[in-house]
Order: sequence, then structure tokens, then C-alpha cells
Amino acid sequence: MPRVSELFFKTAIVFLILGVAAGLQMAISGDHGAFPAHAHINLLGWVTSAIFGGYYALNPAKAERRIAVIHYGLYTVGIVIMLPALYWMLAAGHPEIEPVVAIGSLIVAAAVLIFGFVVFSSSETVRSATAAPAR
Repeated sequence: MPRVSELFFKTAIVFLILGVAAGLQMAISGDHGAFPAHAHINLLGWVTSAIFGGYYALNPAKAERRIAVIHYGLYTVGIVIMLPALYWMLAAGHPEIEPVVAIGSLIVAAAVLIFGFVVFSSSETVRSATAAPAR
């Protein structure tokens, strides 16, 4: 499995654990005010990261490109900024943290655009972007 796939899958599992923990915290406390953050942790952290990992596992030539690692790093930084801030804003009632949520969201959006570029780039583009074969 390509390294970037493994990174995305491992990150996905971390967010699955955090999403389950957030859900349990809401259920135990009876306060479901942070349910949008819980949904974002599960959807962006767990599901989307796993899908990215699956895509790269199925497309190892694209996974070997440096842009795949940039995609991983940017996406992960974005969700690490956005999700805790969103949870804190909703669960603890801190609307002043919304600009941090916005910054994280913009970073995530940039990473998604990079992924779109990776998906729509042709195999020829992938080959030419990697090391040229020796003659």
C-alpha cells in the first residue's frame, strides 16, 4: 500500500475514535449542542480521509507524486485546526472562535481542490510528473 494511503487510513482511524468519543460525550451529558462538530469529525475526519486513502491505494502512481503528500499534509492540518475549534465553539459556546473555524475550513477547501487536481490529472501527467525513466 502506498505510504500516503496508509497515512490517510491511520488518520481516519484517529478521527473515528474522536468522533465516537464526541458522540459518547454528548449522549452521556445529554447535551447535543455540538452535534454538527460530531458530524464533521466523522464525515471529514473519518470517512473522507478513508476515501482519500482508498483512492490513493487504487492509484499507486498518483500516490507516489509529491502532490499526494502535500494533499495529505494540507488536509490534515486543515481538519486539525477546524474540528477542535468547531467543537469548542458549539459545545462550550465560544462564538469568538469562528474565525479559526473559517481558516481551517479554507485550508480543507484548498486540500480538496488539490485532490480534484490529482483525480483529474491523466496517467500521462502522472508519469511525466514522476521521475523519467533512464535511457
